[in-house]
Amino acid sequence: MYLAKTPWLLKKLYPKLIWNVDHNKRCIYLTFDDGPIPIVTPFVLNNLKMYNAKATFFCIGDNVRKHPDIFEQVKNDGHAIGNHTYNHLNGWKTDDRTYLDNFLKADELLDTELFRPPYGRIKRSQVKLLKEAKPGLKIIMWGVLSGDFDINLKPEKCLDNVREHTDNGDIVLFHDSLKAKKRMEYALPGALEYWSNEGYEFNPLAP
Repeated sequence: MYLAKTPWLLKKLYPKLIWNVDHNKRCIYLTFDDGPIPIVTPFVLNNLKMYNAKATFFCIGDNVRKHPDIFEQVKNDGHAIGNHTYNHLNGWKTDDRTYLDNFLKADELLDTELFRPPYGRIKRSQVKLLKEAKPGLKIIMWGVLSGDFDINLKPEKCLDNVREHTDNGDIVLFHDSLKAKKRMEYALPGALEYWSNEGYEFNPLAP
């Protein structure tokens, strides 16, 4: 169960996490989780380049180890990098010490002040540990969820999710993963074209 638009109550319950940026600026903050992945991440990069769009990629450390050339391409194209743990850990199902160690292992490769918990699941105790280990860390969530990870969702609905719910300053979540590939490859180009025609800019999240 998930909502395309993050409810205000959830944001209120976790005020130390970042859910959106500046609602006064006509700008969208595109984010991509789970890469870098061959074919999928380069597809995203090529589409972003067509619209002069900059985004933020929350990378899994083990994928960076496997595909360093694609990771370098992401950075060379001017996109921001975020930590997504080394092995895509679910914080709710992981003890705090293991979670911190996995975060730090990924940080050795990524060296970033941005972090997004896989599945959006993180305990308050883990937030505390991560920020103690890296005081400048920003934990990034999202305001709009495309739903591209949902194998039961039609690609057209994925596009509708982001077009209908995205507004100024929203952080929008897509995935550059094999699981999301079919829906993301349909939704992302359509969304970029729609938002560009609506006068939006696309900026990376600031560390």
